[in-house]
Amino acid sequence: MPSIRQRIGFVAGLLGMFMAILDIQIVASSLNEIQAGVSATPDEISWVQTAYLIAEVIMIPLSGLLTRWLSTRYTFVISCLSFTAASIGCALAQTIEQLIVLRAIQGFVGGAMIPIVYAMSFSLFPTRVMGIVQALIGMIATTAPSIGPTLGGYITQATSWHWLFLMNVIPGLIAAAGVWFYLDMDNPDFSLFKKIDFLGLFFLIGFLGPLEYILEEGPGDDWFASHHIAGLTLISITSAVLFFWRAFSVDMPIVDLRVFRNRNFAVGSILGFVVGVALFGLVYLMPLFLGGVRHLNSLQIGQIMFVTGLSMFITAPIAGRLSDKVDIRYMLTFGLLMVGTGSLMNANLTADSGFYQFLWPQIVRGIGLLICIFTAARIAMGTLTDAQLGNAAGLFNLMRNLGGAVALAAMDTVRDIRFDYHWNQLIPAVNETRDAVSSQLFQLQHQFEGMVSDPYVLAVKQLASRVATEANVLSFNDMFIALGVIYLCAVPLMLFLRKPEAHDGGAAH
Repeated sequence: MPSIRQRIGFVAGLLGMFMAILDIQIVASSLNEIQAGVSATPDEISWVQTAYLIAEVIMIPLSGLLTRWLSTRYTFVISCLSFTAASIGCALAQTIEQLIVLRAIQGFVGGAMIPIVYAMSFSLFPTRVMGIVQALIGMIATTAPSIGPTLGGYITQATSWHWLFLMNVIPGLIAAAGVWFYLDMDNPDFSLFKKIDFLGLFFLIGFLGPLEYILEEGPGDDWFASHHIAGLTLISITSAVLFFWRAFSVDMPIVDLRVFRNRNFAVGSILGFVVGVALFGLVYLMPLFLGGVRHLNSLQIGQIMFVTGLSMFITAPIAGRLSDKVDIRYMLTFGLLMVGTGSLMNANLTADSGFYQFLWPQIVRGIGLLICIFTAARIAMGTLTDAQLGNAAGLFNLMRNLGGAVALAAMDTVRDIRFDYHWNQLIPAVNETRDAVSSQLFQLQHQFEGMVSDPYVLAVKQLASRVATEANVLSFNDMFIALGVIYLCAVPLMLFLRKPEAHDGGAAH
């Protein structure tokens, strides 16, 4: 078991990890206020999120190399202090260009903290307590993006958008100080700097950077109809081929992919990708429905989505302790079934669906998602050596983030396709020869008489708006069905897993 000092340092690391994950989504509900504050256009303001995500996804797989070069303590503290400084810079930004650059820096330096904490947990703690430790990390990884938009909206309404970034200062200093003074796990090896494969790093940036951009902006640009997206796709594919070539042809690659030879890690990473699909997809899908269909504000949406976080919070200690006694492969199977079932429970939404229609599905999904995220991490990294953990943690978290990015891109595209399908199915039924339609048009026309010059046209538009709402709701139902099916189809992957062996937390001794 780690000492008291190491436990304090680990808790400080958790705080840094929470900040880094929270900041992905904290600006989501405040983009209008930020746009006005820095005089940005609607197209420009989306980069406040996109820049952070692109930079973060590049840093995450690099964390393993950085911890070997600088040590875990130095890497985390430098990342945390740089993240804090970049947060101050974001709050002080006067133009959209400054804010985008500083958000990219914030995402890049903050991205290292997430996999470092995962690696810390497997190095410090023995298997007998790993369940509760991973449940705690899982709770942070799942609740932080869930509460981000709501917390951000509340802070912006209560103060100003600048405090979305200034709120990181005190926690950032506490996290950095805690790790610096209480967690000294390994020693730096500065000689590795001479061996860093900078060409491989260049290819990695050319691969992941454009890929993340394509997934973020592709749906809005109609994918390959845009020459911009097509060009970036070519760059990403070419860079990916060259990156994989370097990864298997140099003595010390920038990211060691040989860890995928471990069957549990390979399958666990695929499951991490699947976890990312629901983790980010549901956080995106529910607010989109509640805001776009029900027209609720961010605070009302947060009150509904709070159920997910609460169910995770209550479940974490129970599931964590249970996972130390039960084969975690069975627990992961149960988690996948719960998320799949919880998603399918929301496949019958109506335009009036609200808190009670989301209550039980959120509870079921929340329990399942928490179990999935920490059991997938244990399965993926539970059979690795301490020397492999830093690199593996980065790759595992990268797979989870890519799962989320793919999910968001696919959801926007598929939802548009399904909306068009349902619109084309519903609109023929809106025929004036039908009594119900003609009666509704007559009532609406009578209602608008004296208010507009042509009440009939307005009545038709009103009826068309109702049809569009119903088509929109049906497209959301399709997305919840798709999420449910994805999770249920992931269950057979359990057949390829081995039970992780006991680990004594060697770095803690």
